[in-house]
Order: sequence, then structure tokens, then C-alpha cells
Amino acid sequence: MLERLKHRTQVFLLFFVLAYSSPAFASRRVTDELGRTVLVPDQPHRILCLTPSLTETVYELGAGESVVGVTDYTEFPAEARAKPSVGGLVDPSMEKIVALGPDLILMAARLNRPETIRQLEDLSLTVFVVDPQGLEGILKMVQSVGEAIHRDAEARAVVKRLAQKRDAVLARVKGLPRPKILVVIWYEPVLTAGSKAFITDAIAAAGGDSVTADIPQAWPQISMEEVLRRAPDFLLLIRELHGGMTLDVLKAHAGWDRLDAVRDARVIYVDERMELPSPSMFDALEGLARALHPSDFPDKDARTP
Repeated sequence: MLERLKHRTQVFLLFFVLAYSSPAFASRRVTDELGRTVLVPDQPHRILCLTPSLTETVYELGAGESVVGVTDYTEFPAEARAKPSVGGLVDPSMEKIVALGPDLILMAARLNRPETIRQLEDLSLTVFVVDPQGLEGILKMVQSVGEAIHRDAEARAVVKRLAQKRDAVLARVKGLPRPKILVVIWYEPVLTAGSKAFITDAIAAAGGDSVTADIPQAWPQISMEEVLRRAPDFLLLIRELHGGMTLDVLKAHAGWDRLDAVRDARVIYVDERMELPSPSMFDALEGLARALHPSDFPDKDARTP
């Protein structure tokens, strides 16, 4: 009996050593975008993405099959919608996260809460944080995620392709007049995009100027009188936001009919890709440039990027 127990113990120990010395359990030290040193699996197989943009990025790098969970409102790519959600960006369920057994959790510093990072680390879960700012920050984020999930070569290829898309648009709009744009997130009170919003950087790359680019907050609130004073040439509306922001919605609310852009129906509709710090932001750039400069991009409808 004693010999049998000893033999079983030896077999178990051998299995343990072999299993945890295999590539699947090997680990690497990487530095995330908060400057934290993180011990990540050599080949993550159970990735949890706590923002829709991170989910899209992991799929873009060819690791979609390794995604075990996402957050609410994940739309891109379509196949990611079938993944289980752990809740919202600011209030994910710790119970659901633990139940999914992730070996790597990807988070965004400005979208997820610092408290969530601490909660996850208290549970001994591996957390890698990105902090993209502007279009250049998205490129850096793609490379950082590529390093975290051991897809460095794929990340370099994606970054190169996205940068080429951006540079091609920049070349086509160089020297063209730059229309003044107001992003309308909400109409009363007026909620718009400031300097720290990704869409502000996208407007600049597409050959326009946001009239609220001087406001330091990402999503500032301004008065209707301030809207009139800044006199935008165009309004930029996000199609799916709050059930669909449209010109007719604006016309139905006091003050907006005093704006020339409303009276003359100078409105550009974009989809929610323009809100996300993800690769699809670059895919939407040419459409936005076409809407701002229709005579220089004559091949499609100028009002629907």
C-alpha cells in the first residue's frame, strides 16, 4: 500500500513538472503601457478583453479563437458577438471573469477603472493595460497587444498596413481647404469631442479641423451659444449613438435651427468605428476624408463614410 502511494505520488510530480515546463505554461516578462512589468503566458490561450477595441485588436492579430470573453457592446468583428460578456467596461462581473478562467486579461487605462485592475490582481489574475491616445497611440497599442499575446510579427504587419492607410489619406488631403467640424454626441446639453477624443485626431487626419479641438477634455459639454460662436461648417453625427442621432432630431430641439450647418443640411454621418481606439478607426479615415472633400474623392457618396 505504501509503495503504491509512493508510486502514485512520483507519477503526479512527474506530470506536474512536465506540464508546467512545457511551452503552454512558460512565461515572459513584458512591460505594459502603464510601465508595469507583467508576467504573461508564453502563448496565451484564454484571453479576456475588457474593451470592444481590444477585442477587435486581438482578432486583427489573428488570435480571435483565444478570446474567451468580452464586454457589453462588442460589435466588431461580427463573430466576437458570440463570445460571453462579463458586463460593462466600468463594472465587469468578477464572478464571470473568474468562471472564464482567463490566462491573460487585456484592459485600457482610460476606459476601465483602476479599481478593476486592483480587483483582478487581488485574484492573482494576469492583467496587461494599454493606454492609447490619438491615432499614433492606436498603432502603439496594436504593437503592445501583439507583444503581450506573442503575435509580434502579426502586429508589425498590421501597424504597417494601418500607417499606410493613414499616410495615403494625409497625402490626398494635403493642401486642401480644411472645413470646420463639430462632433455632436448629444444635443441638450450639447456634448461634443475635445482634444483627447480619438475622433478629433481622425478629423484632423482626414483634412478637417474640429472646432472643439482646443478643449482639453475628451467629451466636454458646451452651451448652444458656444456652438453658434464656433460656427462649424459641418456637423458630424454618429449613426447608432443613442438610437440614432440625425439632422431631424437636431431640428426638433431649440437652438439648432439657428445654426447654418443645420439649415443647409451640412451633416456627415459616420458609424461607431470612429469612436473606438482600434484598427477600424483607420479603415474609416478615407470615408471621412471623402465626406469632407467630395470633389477629391468622387467615387462614393460624400455624406456616408
